[in-house]
Amino acid sequence: MIDTAQSTNTDRAHSRGPAPDAGAMTTVHSSMASLYARRFLRHRFAAAGLVVLLVVILSALLAPVITQDPNALSASDRKAQPSSEHWLGTDEAGRDILARTIHGGRISLAVGITATGIALALGTLIGAISGYFGGIADAALMRLTDAFLCFPQLFVLIVFGTLIRTTDLRVLQGSMTPIAIIIGLLSWMGLARIVRATFLGLREQDYVDAARSVGAGNARIMFRHILPGAVGPIVVQATLLIAATIITESGLSYLGFGVQPPTSSWGNLLEGAKPFLQTLPVYAIAPGMMIFLTVMSINFVGDGLRDALDPHSQR
Repeated sequence: MIDTAQSTNTDRAHSRGPAPDAGAMTTVHSSMASLYARRFLRHRFAAAGLVVLLVVILSALLAPVITQDPNALSASDRKAQPSSEHWLGTDEAGRDILARTIHGGRISLAVGITATGIALALGTLIGAISGYFGGIADAALMRLTDAFLCFPQLFVLIVFGTLIRTTDLRVLQGSMTPIAIIIGLLSWMGLARIVRATFLGLREQDYVDAARSVGAGNARIMFRHILPGAVGPIVVQATLLIAATIITESGLSYLGFGVQPPTSSWGNLLEGAKPFLQTLPVYAIAPGMMIFLTVMSINFVGDGLRDALDPHSQR
């Protein structure tokens, strides 16, 4: 009888096959990563957008190394045409337009990334709590979301920009931090609704019940088991938020309520170019093209990520 039992257990062990090891799990993860990469690169516009975006980001990061001082004045080079020394010419104060455009990208990209990070943190947390717990928590947080949706973002930013310029807060007028914080605090609502909808569907899955049955706490279930399933929609929404934030900051600076000169951003460069549209058109074309290329590239990358991370996409 003992031999029969041992033989039965051995047969069951062989039928289950060998236990997965760490190397096999690593292979699975690498194969999934390569699958996502192939899906992304299959989207040609997304691949091209990623290349353009990387060039913009690298040029912004290396701006102090690859360009001259963007605030260096030269009375003898005022409104100079493009040349070997100044590839895009100079502005009315003799400052290099290319240097100011590249340095302006540092501000615009920093505002977009900072504001998106704030919106991601708030939207993910509020959406996760609302979708996981439901009930009173869901109702209260969704009403809070509806209340924030009623705030006119541009008007709030204009009022805040006016306060910075006309009160003791004017010491912050050359900083992008307050603008980024306000934009982030007013941009999380759409993401919160997306995360909530995803959590409502995933919390009913069998693996969530299994995690709860073995004693996993709510926080572990939310952020260890459910949140990875919502990464796809969150990443796609993040790319759209970055693009929208760059446009918002540029529009605000163009109106004179954002980052103030002499600190350059793409928006205030466009505002400073208004009197010279006929005599020095490159002054406006350079920052305008940078805004266009950056936002378009981010949108293409977002489209590629959406296709790559779609679980219903064919292999």
